[in-house]
Amino acid sequence: DLFCALASQHSRFDPLLQLVKQIEKRDSVLTSKQQIDRLLRPGSSYFNLNPFEVLQIDPEATDEELKKRFRALSILVHPDKNQDDPDRAQLAFEAVDKAYKNLLDPEQKKRAVDVIQAGREYVEHNMKEKKKQLKKDGKPQFLEEDDPEMFRQAVYKQTMKLFAELEIKRKEREAKDMHERKRAREEEIETAEKAKREREWQKNFEETRDGRVDSWRSFQAGKSKAKKEKKPRSFLKPPKVKMEQRE
Repeated sequence: DLFCALASQHSRFDPLLQLVKQIEKRDSVLTSKQQIDRLLRPGSSYFNLNPFEVLQIDPEATDEELKKRFRALSILVHPDKNQDDPDRAQLAFEAVDKAYKNLLDPEQKKRAVDVIQAGREYVEHNMKEKKKQLKKDGKPQFLEEDDPEMFRQAVYKQTMKLFAELEIKRKEREAKDMHERKRAREEEIETAEKAKREREWQKNFEETRDGRVDSWRSFQAGKSKAKKEKKPRSFLKPPKVKMEQRE
């Protein structure tokens, strides 16, 4: 893939890679307290997204090198070795353990390598564009990033930014999925409650139907009886008019 193609262009004797390894070797001899401080420094929630940064190991390291590095670092920050600060040591140990497990997963490791490579490519592309502009302006085509250490720092910053952006997007997706699951669950509960109310209404309706029918029949029977017992209305007959007789 793209990473392999580029990696082949930068042999293990590349001066830049050698410099990175020297820096990692220097940092790897930090004391227990210094390692804990490094792993829990402000912004560590984003710094520690890069498992290679957590373990201070090169992405090209072999599985055996990775295993050895994990053992050495995990022992260094283990709570048992830092009984004067066990809580922070535990957090640091968890960060190291998580990074190691991520790199044991081929898919997770490839994702991390791709992010690092994308950061490197971005810096290289940006440098190329800047030099084009300098050439166009007739200015010397020298950049700070031409210095290996400055280039490493630029790649480091860009890589950290990419890891942070991916983590933010992941959290947004997770929050969205959680919201959708919550909404679906609420709809499911509402549907179940509505069905329950309908069943209860139907049950009550069936249970009281005989009573309603009996009440209606009693009502109708009462009306009929009242009608039969009702006396016919009597009307007063007008007096007969006597015809006046004439003599």
